[in-house]
Amino acid sequence: MEEKNIEVLWKKYEKSRTQEIKQALIEHYVYLVKLVAGRLSIYLNHYVDLDDLLSYGVIGLIDALDKFDSAKNVKFETYASLRIRGAILDEIRKLDWVPRSLRKKQKDLNKVYFELENKLGRTPTDDEIANTLQMTKEDYYGLLQDTNIANLVFIEDYELQASSVKDEKNDMPDEYMEKQEIMLKLKEALDELPEREKRVITFYYFEELTLKEISNILEVSESRVSQLHTKGVSRLKVKLAKYHLALPL
Repeated sequence: MEEKNIEVLWKKYEKSRTQEIKQALIEHYVYLVKLVAGRLSIYLNHYVDLDDLLSYGVIGLIDALDKFDSAKNVKFETYASLRIRGAILDEIRKLDWVPRSLRKKQKDLNKVYFELENKLGRTPTDDEIANTLQMTKEDYYGLLQDTNIANLVFIEDYELQASSVKDEKNDMPDEYMEKQEIMLKLKEALDELPEREKRVITFYYFEELTLKEISNILEVSESRVSQLHTKGVSRLKVKLAKYHLALPL
């Protein structure tokens, strides 16, 4: 739908709020649900069907349409994306899929990354990590898959700090400087990652590509992208801990 037509539709909806106009808006903005659900699937593709994520997201889209206030000078797409993501995460939280044992595995894995990197003075290989954990490489990859969903916990309460830099014009000077410092340290940590992990993190968080889009670019399976993402996130957390920064991935 052309931008002019959607503006007309919004004006009609703000006046009458009829179900017919609301349905037309839902159909126009459903692409936002697909985008958000597609991005979250990197954490959940082995646990929840994409169709379920989409249905949760539609609930968020409807909620956004009901509560959106154009007078606040915020783009609907921005507002709706947050509502959609929030609705999906609310449903995931109800499932209570991250038991204490899984959170412990994630902490133990991060600890091994940290200790090996300090000992070796470089990024440890998969074989070195698996040996330290006293498991086969296959079991290590299985552990990465298991702990991938634990990373979702970091998304529940925080936005990726880098994304907030987009609003730098509205920041106070010290807030802006703090964000610039975070970006600098994040870039340094990213540059130290193995190339494929760096590309996955960059594609996912900065270029906002979906799991499927990344897998097509790298010519690997979606499960491999998910694995690379988990390793990259774990390594980043360890590297940023040196600067006392907690990256909310």
